[in-house]
Amino acid sequence: MKSRYLNYNQKLKAEFADRVQKITINAGFTCPNRDGNKGIGGCTYCNNQTFSPEYCKPSKSVSQQIEEGIAFFQHKYSSQLYLAYFQSYTNTYDTFENLKAIYEQALSFPNVVGIVVGTRPDCVNNELLDYFADLARNYYIMIEYGIESTNDETLELINRGHNFECAKNAIFETANRGINTSGHIILGLPNESRATILSHAKKLSELPLTSLKMHQLQLVHGTKMAVQFTEYPDWFKLYSADEYIDLAIDFLELLRPEIAIERFVSQSPPKLLIAPEWGLKNYEFTAKLEKRLVERDTWQGKKY
Repeated sequence: MKSRYLNYNQKLKAEFADRVQKITINAGFTCPNRDGNKGIGGCTYCNNQTFSPEYCKPSKSVSQQIEEGIAFFQHKYSSQLYLAYFQSYTNTYDTFENLKAIYEQALSFPNVVGIVVGTRPDCVNNELLDYFADLARNYYIMIEYGIESTNDETLELINRGHNFECAKNAIFETANRGINTSGHIILGLPNESRATILSHAKKLSELPLTSLKMHQLQLVHGTKMAVQFTEYPDWFKLYSADEYIDLAIDFLELLRPEIAIERFVSQSPPKLLIAPEWGLKNYEFTAKLEKRLVERDTWQGKKY
């Protein structure tokens, strides 16, 4: 049966003969929203411990992390290619010379066919984007921008340190160079109504995004937002799994069909998660969402 949304993994399969696996890398970067350049304390929802695998430690070199990542995954499949995924903090926040050395260290491995670079839209420039465009002639290059919301009031509330116009400009500058461009959005940020959340889909559809990651708001220990949840509970609408499934499908219906979906949901470690606790693995959630798409007889872009 034909999929009811454009799955990013299927898009990768069409591009590569072998299976492609991301290896998460922590290259020891920081963030301008933490070191005082843009702000202090980072985004109110952020605790980087929520998405770093065990092998991914900044005390290890990029090469060591890739070697351990390959060792972790290679036994699962007889033939496999890899993308080095620079995920933690802002992975373009350094001198151009240092960035080149880090990226090229990752690309020196024979089975590493490209890099995915997670960053902020206010932390790229023409020199760096031109360099990525040069790399893209021989490798798979994806720049993944944290957008989080298209609403400037929300961006200010969560202490992002940039507005939506900044994100739009970075995405156009990247995509216009022929570079794969991804976005990240959080559904359910404080004070965002259902109508506001769905407006994100319409605005994102106007951007030249290759792919999109979306996930539910998660409240985790060690964040300012966890404190705000205690002090201002009326700011928050925490969705049940079923409520969020319908919200994500409503969002999907409004989204341009050519934007590939990398994920609908995220899962923080239980020891860090405050709420919501759904008791579902990511693949279990996706299976429930796909079943609901069939029940509603709907698909990505139906109302685009």
